[in-house]
Amino acid sequence: MNKFITATEAASKVKDGMTIMVGGFLGVGSPPKILAALAESGVKDLTLICNDTSFPDKTVGKLIVNKQFKKVIVSHIGTNPETGRQMNAGETEVDLVPQGTLAERIRCGGFGLGGVLTPTGIGTEAEDEKERIKVNGQIYLLETPLKADIALLYGAKVDKKGNVFYNATARNFNPLMAMAAETVIIEAEEIVEIGDIDPNCVATPFKFINYIVGGAE
Repeated sequence: MNKFITATEAASKVKDGMTIMVGGFLGVGSPPKILAALAESGVKDLTLICNDTSFPDKTVGKLIVNKQFKKVIVSHIGTNPETGRQMNAGETEVDLVPQGTLAERIRCGGFGLGGVLTPTGIGTEAEDEKERIKVNGQIYLLETPLKADIALLYGAKVDKKGNVFYNATARNFNPLMAMAAETVIIEAEEIVEIGDIDPNCVATPFKFINYIVGGAE
């Protein structure tokens, strides 16, 4: 099976109302070509799962400005004032999740777990409507798994089979999200031959990758 598609083809796989995961931290490790194509596609009513909403003129921030999300599940929105404006105006639902909890919820989705117990949020508004569970006398909140229809990721090097190497901190949420979505699309900074990536440096094996953007551009 040929996994190579264009950024436009990748964007066309995202349909109205879908839940998407996007790797990245303030845009670092996010797939710029795919997100640019998605911003031009007009797709709407999406739910975003991402670390943050980047900046108004970058990566997922462009989709925020276009009002393509009905809901975002993120750890912070401080670098994108438009997200805060939409939240306060009731235009977009914003679910703020502590960063570590967000990562664990995505991991649970990928690993098929029922959730994670965490003390983070006890005594705050974060525990509203969440199940409290006592373990050895300690109260924890049950945080449920997160999964997506499509994950849009970014790799520094991707071989022609789909094995992925992420560069330094650009790795961030990408490997976790690769396991927590029905369809996974990776944008490659560089396409390399099979075997060019040291197996010890492969963070996401090809089995998790459905499509690659880069080779057909």
